[in-house]
This record gives sequence, structure tokens and C-alpha cells, in this order.
Amino acid sequence: MKILVSGGAGYIGSHTVLQLVQAGHDVVIVDNFSNSQPAVIGRLEALAGRHLPVHAFDLLDEDKTEHLFATEGFDAVIHFAGLKAVGESVEKPLDYYENNLGSTFSLVRAMRRHGVDKLVFSSSATVYGTDQAGATEDRPTFATNPYGWTKVMQEQILRDIAVADPTLRFALLRYFNPVGAHASGTIGENPSGIPNNLMPFIAQVAVGRRERLNVFGDDYDTPDGTGVRDYIHVEDLAAGHVAALEALTSTEEPVSVWNLGSGRGTSVLELLHAFERAVGHELPYEVVARRPGDVAVSYADPAKANRELGWQTTRSVDDMCADTWRWQQQNPNGYDDA
Repeated sequence: MKILVSGGAGYIGSHTVLQLVQAGHDVVIVDNFSNSQPAVIGRLEALAGRHLPVHAFDLLDEDKTEHLFATEGFDAVIHFAGLKAVGESVEKPLDYYENNLGSTFSLVRAMRRHGVDKLVFSSSATVYGTDQAGATEDRPTFATNPYGWTKVMQEQILRDIAVADPTLRFALLRYFNPVGAHASGTIGENPSGIPNNLMPFIAQVAVGRRERLNVFGDDYDTPDGTGVRDYIHVEDLAAGHVAALEALTSTEEPVSVWNLGSGRGTSVLELLHAFERAVGHELPYEVVARRPGDVAVSYADPAKANRELGWQTTRSVDDMCADTWRWQQQNPNGYDDA
């Protein structure tokens, strides 16, 4: 198939692009590079062994989006593009609603005008609100911040569009905590500024960019008092997108929802100690106050994806840490080293 990947230069998008190419698909990337770097494209092309067409514009530009669909002839879309920082969404809710919902409106309108009937949507475990322990896909959705609400709203919008146009097929993929990097160490997570997520923060401590890790609370009702999350290797996550895309070609369901996670929880301290094993020495950390809005425990029930997609995670937490450390060592300043 010929597939448009929005946000294809980003962390999860870039790893998925590579797996799509390896699965025999033709891939076109659209990315405004607001949260990614153009340097990733050359690395992707080197890994893929081929040229990757890239269109550098914002999907909110409906004229450019329309022109892209009119000239390329896509079979399917994987939609990663969107703003994604929870804290920033609280400070700038209008930006998040306008960007995340508006880009989806623009994209789906263009799809419908040009007969593109398959969309894989990048959703999130945040749609389970504070009820994220052992989450199954039939659990009610709600959110605790504007970023989360944009995901809940986009899921509902896609459901409503599917009712209005029964020829469409949508997959809603609810991620838990993507980490890790490509085994080559040439592409990986490259957050701008201070990382919002645990793994890249630990990696930056390990490489000397940060003084110590802040552990936000050690008094949760968990085995060691620190927050528990379901970490999934980005390569396993990318494989889930390829599997979901293939499932859309044969399903009769207008909207399919799948959790992508391991089904296992790992605490902050457990992840830190796993990273210490990868590095070979202890890393400094300090316990500080809880962050507002953090839940104690979050992990997926991935049984539906295991059953319906024939997909499951294959990489351990130690694999995730080893691959992240390889990426960080080779790229201490991320893509700025390019």
C-alpha cells in the first residue's frame, strides 16, 4: 500500500516508517517539524535503503493537505501528528484543541474527498483518565487534562464519521509508555528541552546532561512506593501499527480499538535500576513531591490486540534500557549531533 504517515519524523512515527518500508509498503511523510528534527530523515533513508518523500507543512493548512492527497493517491493514513505534552496542554489549552482536532479534521476531509478509506490513529492510555490499571478497551473514556481530552474527542469524532460513512475503517491505538530506540542507535527519542517522560530523563542523567533524576513521590500504594507504568519498546509499538494497518484491510468493523502495551507494570525505581544495569553503575536520584495528576498505577490489558492482531510485545525492560543507552551514547545531544 501507499501510506501517508503524519508526524513521520517524530519518535514513534520514524520507527513506524522504517517498519512499514520493511513490510513492503511505500511511505510518504508529512511533518511540520515542530517537535522533530529534519536530520532524522537522512538517518531513516540510510536505514531503509531508499529515498523517503517528505512534505514539510502543517496539516492545519487545508490547501496543502488537499494538494498532497490530490497528487499522491494514498491507500491509507497513519496519523501521529499532534501536540503531546500534558503540562503544556494545561498552560495552552487552545493551542492543543486547535492543533490536535484541526489537523484531524483537515486530514479526514481530504481522505474522504479522495477515497482513502483506512486510518490508523495514534491515541493514548490517557483516555482512561485515572482508571488506568489493567485497562481494557471497553472501559469508559475520560481525561484529566486538555491533551487527554483531545485524544478522547478525536476518538469520538472518528467514531461519528464512521457512522456517517460506513465505507471507512478506523483503528484507534491506545499506547501506554513508549521507550527504547532502534537497535542501530541511529534513531531514538529526542525530546526538546527538559524531558517530560522518565526514560529520556534517566538517559540524560546517565550521559551527563542532567545532574540527577527527580522521582516524583515514593508514597504511592505500589510495591516500592513509586509510580508504576506499562513500558513498551518503540519497535514493538511500531510493529503494532503495521499489524493494525493490515487488519483494516479485512475487517468489517468500522472502528477497531486496541491497547498497545505489555500488560506488565514497572515502577520508577525498577526502571532506574534496569538502566543502571545497562550503564554499569548507579545513577543519582532524589525523591521530590508528587506531580499533580499522576496516577499510581497504569498498565494495559493487551489481550485484544494479542488475539485479533496476532501481536504482542517481544522486548524486555532490560532491552528497552540497553537500546535507549546505545542511542543516547551515540547521540548525547540527540539529533543536534547530526
